[in-house]
Order: sequence, then structure tokens, then C-alpha cells
Amino acid sequence: MSVKKVLAIVLAGGEGKRLMPLTADRAKPAVPFAGFRLVDFALSNLANSGYLKIVVLTQYKSHSLDRHISETWRMSTQLGNYVASVPAQQRRGKSWFLGSANAIYQSMNLIVDAEPDIVVVVGADHVYRMDFEQMVQSHINSGARATVAAVRQPLEMADQFGVIEVDGDEIPGAIGAHKISAFVEKPESTPGLPDAPDQFLASMGNYVFDADALVEALEMDAVKEDTKNDMGGDIIPYFVNRDEAYVYDFSTNDIPDATDRDRNYWRDVGTIDSYYDAHMDLISPVPVFNLYNRAWPIFTRGTTSPPAKFVRGEHNSVGAALDSIVAPGVVVSGGVVENSVLSNDVYVATGARVQDSVLMDKVSIGAGAVVRRAIIDKNVKIPAGATVGIDPALDLARGFAVTESGLTVLSKGQIVPVPDAAERALSLAAAAELPEALSLAVAQANLDQEIIDQVVENQVTAIGSAVSAEEAKIVG
Repeated sequence: MSVKKVLAIVLAGGEGKRLMPLTADRAKPAVPFAGFRLVDFALSNLANSGYLKIVVLTQYKSHSLDRHISETWRMSTQLGNYVASVPAQQRRGKSWFLGSANAIYQSMNLIVDAEPDIVVVVGADHVYRMDFEQMVQSHINSGARATVAAVRQPLEMADQFGVIEVDGDEIPGAIGAHKISAFVEKPESTPGLPDAPDQFLASMGNYVFDADALVEALEMDAVKEDTKNDMGGDIIPYFVNRDEAYVYDFSTNDIPDATDRDRNYWRDVGTIDSYYDAHMDLISPVPVFNLYNRAWPIFTRGTTSPPAKFVRGEHNSVGAALDSIVAPGVVVSGGVVENSVLSNDVYVATGARVQDSVLMDKVSIGAGAVVRRAIIDKNVKIPAGATVGIDPALDLARGFAVTESGLTVLSKGQIVPVPDAAERALSLAAAAELPEALSLAVAQANLDQEIIDQVVENQVTAIGSAVSAEEAKIVG
């Protein structure tokens, strides 16, 4: 490990407008992800890298984020380690944070107090594993004053990222380091890499600075009139113009026990669709991103929930989860879950179907209800016989968010109306379908058609019985 004294700063003030309605009640870094919070990935990477002096700069709707950090991220104060949540404080004027660079400028006292040699600055809304110690060593060995982490992306995506153009070969003795010749925000096109003409280097929003150089750059940026107060848009170009900026190629970062499939995985989950896609990356038999790497764990708040349980419902209806991740406290009682991610304490009732979906803590799916291609935030209760994600027009009419790609999104605690007869008929038809994974298993086992028909009949009978019982309760 580097003998340099390192302070880590996590930029966690993002409003996350493109993640609405998931950010209606919380900051973007506090959005749940597969039982974690998005901020847990940045903090876990720093902790696993050996950097245990961390400040988290917050701003928008930060209560749940502050609470999560205070309850989860406790370091040994006896050893001088800490994870401190620091809100905007107007220390340098009567304004809140004006951008990522201004956030650090207004929190300059943290750098002064810590007296670091190196400052590592990372975002809090990406899903990835990274050893920052390797990047810091590359930074030191290259002689850079500023280093930008970059991930390789297909050339056709250049207009979606901050693009880093490099000058010359890798710096001798500094793994992954190249001198930056230009840093351009979302250009229409950019040259391909010498060793991969169909790829370019995209900024990951992670930086390493010599502490004195960062302080000087922030002080100069603060007095400029034409600045956006942005790390990528203003501070990095400042170092590029001084020939002091280098890039660190993320493809050279080596994580213990990484597989060829998930090595160098990085995803920006800044939109609903990318957030959903990142969840789907988790659930294949050989996952694109492996949550089960014990050599580089992702840490989060512990739970007191009991183990997950899968039991039969009425009329021997199947209780099962196929190609899915389920967290502690989940109960699937006679329902079927397919290709989905279920967080803590989710309940799936008799005859219900959850397909290709993401369910957050304490979501309840009523008997015979069907949820398909949906993201359901915490504490939502889906009534018996209701549908979500089956009919986009119906979803929109009930005030649900529907993306252009057809994902239906329910916000935290959103009310789902009791279904009418037409919707119950729709849910019954959808719920009675034999699960795709089960169909494959049945086909491979060469089971008799009568057995298949009996499975479906049991499911339909259970759904009808359960929904009728729920309707009777409502009428009563």
C-alpha cells in the first residue's frame, strides 16, 4: 500500500432527476440496489482498497442517505478512521453546492484538517468493483498531478460520456497510465484507441489528485466567471492544459477472484432503464456482475430479517423463484417469481406472478396479482388480482410512471387501486401461464401432458380461490 496519506471524498449530493420517481423521496446515492444502497459500492471499494478516512458530501434530500451512513458505515475511531457524512454548509458564501468542484471547494476545511498527500474523489452512483490503491500507485509513479479513471466503451457511445483522448503509449512504471491530450464532454465523434479502434476511454467520474494541486485548482476555479464548477468540465481541463493530467485505464485494474465475465464491469445507473438493466446483469447463472465475490465484498447495513422461505399455497399452488435473487425475509407463498430481484421482506401471495422485475423492501404482492417488467419501490402493496406492467395504458391511467422502453415504475409507498373485473380477468390470464423456466424443465424431463395440465389447473384454481377470498373481504 502507498505510504502517502490519503483522504477519500465521495460526491453524494446528486439530485437524480432521471431516476424519478425513485428519487422523489431520497438522494440518488441512497437509492436501493439489490439489497444495498448505490453509495455502498463507492464506500466498499474505498474500504477494500484500504482507504478508511472518508467524507461523503451530501445535499439533496439527504436524510435517508445520512441515516444509512451513520447506521452502517462505522469505522474504528481508535485508529483514526471514519466515514463522515457532510452536508452543504455555505462555508464559502451564501450558496449551496453549485457543482461537483464547488462542493469540494466549499468543504475545503476537510482537506485542511486531514492534511493528506493524496485526495481520491469518487462518485456515489455507479455499480462496479475497483481497487483504488492500484490507481493511486499509478498516479504516483506517472508523476501526474491529476489522474482520471476511465472505462473502455464502444465508439458509438462517445456522445454519452466525457471522452478522454490520450497522447502516446502507457507511461513506463505506471500501470494503466497515459498522458491526456484532450478531455471532451460528449463529442459527436472521437478517435478509437490504438489497441482497440472500436473503443474509446470514457471518464468514470473517479479522480486522484495531489492534495496541494487540487486545492490550487479549486481556488482558481472559484474566482472564474465562466466556470460550471464541475470536476469533469472545469478542473480536469485545467490540469490537461498544464500537461499534468493522466488517465488510468480501468481495464488494468485487478480485483481478487474476478471472473472473465465480470472483470472490469462498470455501469452508470443514472436512468431508470440503466438501473433496471444493472439488476438484470445480476441474475444470470454466470452473472455479468457477481455479487458473490467474497474476496472483494460489497458492504451494507445488516438485517434482522429471517431466511427467505418458499412454500405451497392453496390447492398446492407452486411457491418458487426461478433465475432470481431473493433477500432475507422474502416469503413466496404459492406464487412464482421469475427473472427478478427481490429485496428484504417482500411477500408474494398465492397464485401471484412476478416476472422480470425489481422489488424493493417490504413490497407485498397480493393473491393472483401479476407484476411484469416493473420496478416497485419500498412499502408498495399490490392488491389481489391487480396487474402492474401488463397494460401500459392502464398503468398510466393509474398514475404509474412508464418509460419509453415499457418499464413501469411505482414510487415509495404508492397506492395501487383495487382492480375491477376487467383487470382481474387480465391478471388471471397472465398468472395462469406456465413459467418459462418451468416449461423448459418440463420439456427436458419429457413429462406427460396431463402432469403439465394439472400444474396449470392447480395454479388457476388457487388464483381464483384466493382472489375470491380477497374480494369477499373487501365487500364485507
